[in-house]
Amino acid sequence: MDRYHCCIHISLSYSACHLDWVFIGRFLERIMACKLFLRASFLQNSRGLRTVSVIGGGLMGSGIAQVCIQHGYAVHLVDVNTNVLSASSSSIHQSLTRVVKKKYPDDVETATRFVDSCLSNLTTCVDLQGAVTCSDLIIEAVVEKLTVKHEVFRKLDKYAAPDAILVSNTSSLSLKEIGGVLDAQRRFAGLHFFQPVPVLSLVEVIRTAHTSDATFQTLMGFAQTINKVPIACRDTPGFVVNRLLVPYLLEAMRLVDRGDSTTADVDMGMKLGAGHPMGPLELSDFVGLDTIQYICDSLSERMPNDAVFKCPSVLRKLVSQGKLGKKSGEGFYKYDAKGKVVNC
Repeated sequence: MDRYHCCIHISLSYSACHLDWVFIGRFLERIMACKLFLRASFLQNSRGLRTVSVIGGGLMGSGIAQVCIQHGYAVHLVDVNTNVLSASSSSIHQSLTRVVKKKYPDDVETATRFVDSCLSNLTTCVDLQGAVTCSDLIIEAVVEKLTVKHEVFRKLDKYAAPDAILVSNTSSLSLKEIGGVLDAQRRFAGLHFFQPVPVLSLVEVIRTAHTSDATFQTLMGFAQTINKVPIACRDTPGFVVNRLLVPYLLEAMRLVDRGDSTTADVDMGMKLGAGHPMGPLELSDFVGLDTIQYICDSLSERMPNDAVFKCPSVLRKLVSQGKLGKKSGEGFYKYDAKGKVVNC
């Protein structure tokens, strides 16, 4: 090939390469534009939300309240027990203090302003009616008992603003059954957070057969405004995470119950063999064995022919003995006062 043709070949090759990169660049720009448009659409759908009421001041309720106040929402944290509310306020303050130590390690003034600003968005009260009448979004986070949730939602149906969105944080109950007491079923859905709420980024947005598109899109947008990653699911037993996670945890317990392997080896197998950060039995202790038993029984009741949700005898035995996992000092493992495993 002479120099002339060689130059043409190189020039054409360069041009083709350049055009490829231009095309790729424009393609990536369009992807980013689509992502920004979708995010903006979600946020636009959630802009009407300013005030949030969280019903239930336990660990889950206080965690939800915290992430909301951190992102500028005015929050009413409601509970019938003033001692619970006091403990919740203290827990939120301590958690925010840990947040700013990481976020502003060398700026005490900014850290203090951040904590004070967050806490100024929070009010605690026992007056459910007074709190929810001025709320745009009401999140129920009471105990996993259908009768208790029905009592709460009957009151919300009566006292909440006519355009307020009502959601349940249930992890195992049927949203259809929970929302059955409501007249406002188009404004009702599930918003399932994961404990600890300030740390874990996932939230399941659950729509029932009656949930309106506007309600669903608003909740998807709301999740993003509090820096959560929303995933969508229909009202099916266990939703996405528990439907997959609970059988996995229970099967690990059955392995130990049958004597097929030890607690430590089962956990080590899943950490090294599957790359999990925690083994299934370690995770069970962290979640709480009583909580897992309750979810197990609830899912088994809803799907009686599905053997994977049958409660293992070792789980019932530990719960009956008060060995509930890390929170009680013993479960599948024993823990010291600092929560460290002492028998491995």
